[in-house]
Amino acid sequence: MLRNVAVLALDGGHAFELGVFCEIFGIDRGDDGLPVYDFAVVSPTGETSVPTRHGFHVQTPHGLERLEAADLIGVPAADPDKRYPEELFAALRAAAERGARVLSICSGAFLLGEAGLLDGRRCTTHWRYGTELARRYPRAQVELDVLYVDEDPVITGAGTAAGIDTCLHLVRKEQGSTVANDIARRMVAPPYRDGGQTQYIKRPEREPGAGPLASLLTWLQANLHEELSVEGMARQAHMSPRTFARRFQREVGTTPLQWLTDQRVQLAQRHLENTDEPVAVIAERSGFGSVATLRHHFTRRLGTTPHTYRRTFRGRHAGSGQGRMFR
Repeated sequence: MLRNVAVLALDGGHAFELGVFCEIFGIDRGDDGLPVYDFAVVSPTGETSVPTRHGFHVQTPHGLERLEAADLIGVPAADPDKRYPEELFAALRAAAERGARVLSICSGAFLLGEAGLLDGRRCTTHWRYGTELARRYPRAQVELDVLYVDEDPVITGAGTAAGIDTCLHLVRKEQGSTVANDIARRMVAPPYRDGGQTQYIKRPEREPGAGPLASLLTWLQANLHEELSVEGMARQAHMSPRTFARRFQREVGTTPLQWLTDQRVQLAQRHLENTDEPVAVIAERSGFGSVATLRHHFTRRLGTTPHTYRRTFRGRHAGSGQGRMFR
């Protein structure tokens, strides 16, 4: 049962993620017939004034002993390189062992990793921190193309706004869709986004350097709308197809066709985000030829359709100048 919630106020922590926990679990909505949680903000060090990274302090009388009564412990984003007391990690482990849920947002996952709670579990964090999380905690199964991962009693959410989705997921799981939807309505937030939805990671484009394929990559990026084949790319690079494929894999780190498809998907993303062109036109401009082909590759790589992607980034009235979200 989800009744008692404690959220950590971390030295150098992020205010938004702390605020997500406070907004969802720390407001009395009893007059609306919604659950009222026994909510507390906790100082891991026992200090009653905890500095955030934003120049202000959070005041709280509660220390780690408050975690012992919690059904849910919230772990906001914090500096992954900051050292926190071992007593905090012991308290997180004890909570999980007795069946309490521990939920992190963004870089808060590093505290769960330090406590050993990610070992053998699927988890996520903000896409910028994924590689480092996996390096530090090799027994964790880090997944980045998701908004949240529920490995009860450990729940991890991706960056910033995905923390709202993560907390609402838990409310929906424990108290039903009606409660979660009503809280979301009060927050003017989307009532539900599937945890398997992509984080919309902006993948870095390959900057052609001084390698033997540099001029080819530059040419390809300028001609993604053309019909391109491995044989044609090999001719452009003045190599045999077999030599070209081997060298491309070695220099770029992927196959020519995988690289080409990724570049075309990125080009389609830019058109969807920044223009009002019909999807059929974007399919032609990005080299996919047809909407069906674009949709196939777009969905495989980003976990969503081109139409849904455009609505997410440009709002329902893209082109009208009204109702735009995620600017």
